[in-house]
Amino acid sequence: MADRGEDAFEKLVAVLNYPMYVVTTRADGIAAGCLVGFASQTSIHPPRFLVGLSRKNHTFRVAAEATHLAVHVFDHEHLATVELFGSQTGDEVDKFGRCAWHIGPAGMPILDDAAAWFVGEIRERFSLGDHVGHLLAPIDGNPPRELESWVSFGDVRHLEPGHEA
Repeated sequence: MADRGEDAFEKLVAVLNYPMYVVTTRADGIAAGCLVGFASQTSIHPPRFLVGLSRKNHTFRVAAEATHLAVHVFDHEHLATVELFGSQTGDEVDKFGRCAWHIGPAGMPILDDAAAWFVGEIRERFSLGDHVGHLLAPIDGNPPRELESWVSFGDVRHLEPGHEA
């Protein structure tokens, strides 16, 4: 019965076109970032957002020592930046040397090409299976200027990830 449920689940999520985020962080002088699909608002009052980072990911290892994460959304015009953070690993490539960015709130690396972003304080970490959930309380950000078409899973499904999930 579990196999049937897992099969149905996998077929359902394979057709969903959920938003994709680039999450960045910094700890001990090391900046890291990756493309994230497992993320969602979890509360209105107080505002909370959940980011799932793969345990195999370079960004996860840096985030383990971090106090904050920056969550970015991108329009299609800046798909190359999204692809950089989704197809390369910080274990081998300096992603920040290949894009424009600046230091933002709480010392977080903010990607200049992002259409919108927020920085959240990590309030809790907990296991989500092969990912670790980081529950964020937003502290600052830059909202979108207009309603845009955000990069979603369908736009990046072809990428070979820098690390397997």
